[in-house]
Formats: sequence, C-alpha cells, structure tokens
Amino acid sequence: MSTTRTTVRTHWVAVRAMLLFTLVLGVAYTLVITGIGQLAAPAQANGSTVRDAEGEVVGSALIGQSFSDADGNALPEWFQPRPSAAGDGYDGGASSGSNQGPENADLIAAIDERHAAIAEADGAAAHEVPADAVTASASGLDPHISPDYARLQVARVAAERGLPEAEVAELVQSFVQGRDLGYLGEETVNVLRLNLALAEL
Repeated sequence: MSTTRTTVRTHWVAVRAMLLFTLVLGVAYTLVITGIGQLAAPAQANGSTVRDAEGEVVGSALIGQSFSDADGNALPEWFQPRPSAAGDGYDGGASSGSNQGPENADLIAAIDERHAAIAEADGAAAHEVPADAVTASASGLDPHISPDYARLQVARVAAERGLPEAEVAELVQSFVQGRDLGYLGEETVNVLRLNLALAEL
C-alpha cells in the first residue's frame, strides 16, 4: 500500500514539476524575451521588414530578392542584386551557396557568362565588373551589393527611367552603408532599399 502511495506521490510531483517548468520556461520566459525584443529592438524582432511608400511590407532588409521577370531575365529599370544559388534564387527556404570551388568548370563558365551579360547591359568592360556582380554569397540571400556594382548600374537605370544620371548617382551614394564599427567588412548598398527610393523618384 505504501509502495502504491509512494508511486502516486512521485508521479504527482513529476506532473506538477512538468506543469511548473512548462509555464515558467515555455510561456513566461518566451513572453518576457519577446517583450524585451519588442521594447529594445522592435525592427529586428519583427524581421527587419521594409515597407514601401504605401506602408506595405515588401521584404526584409536582411534577405535579398530578385528584380527580374517571370523568365528570370533582369529588369533593366531596377538595380540588380548579386547572383543567388539559393533554390531558384533568393529562396529563404533553401539558403545555400553553390559550394563550387574556384577551379570548377561550371562556376568559371557561369562567371564568364555573367561578366559578358553585365558588361553588355551596363556598357562596361568585363574587367570593370566587380566580383560581387558575378558570384553568389555563401547564403544565397545577401541583400547587399558593393558600391562599385551599384555605380556600374547607374547609367543603365537612369536611361531606362528617363532620369538624370547625376540624380541616380547621388541616390546611390546616399545609400552607401559604411563599415561596421568603422572598420569591419566593406561598404555596402542594400538593393531593396535603394530600389524603393528609386521608385519614389
């Protein structure tokens, strides 16, 4: 009889402990951390979303997206991001690089093809095309391009939109982000934010 009572008491203690820890760690802790995130860094806590002029969410500042037609052809009136190897391109559910080495024949052919296409579209010599314009990032979701690649596209975008080239160049310069902490990494341009500002012109 005492063995049964002990077993029941042990199980009841275990059930109460499970309920208590579920409430404390599964509910209360989650609510506290969510609340701290909303108070301390609401933009980051909500996915660093980017909104257009009408207030509609059009993407995230942390995830690149394609500016191309249904067939995958780059739309010349927009600044183009770097290539993506994530799924069919900028697929958040398939983040990855190509994992091809620098001597891989397929990678070399893809880079040569991209060099030629960008040089033709932007009226530049192949050696003027920056590396980030022809190579995908490790995640395949990089939302940034180099200022050099953004500047290379200015003449094409301005011509397609009937805008003064100097005005588009000034817009690009206003979106150049400096190095983190002043010395880490390289200067970048967020393509989505730049294209949204371009649309407002």
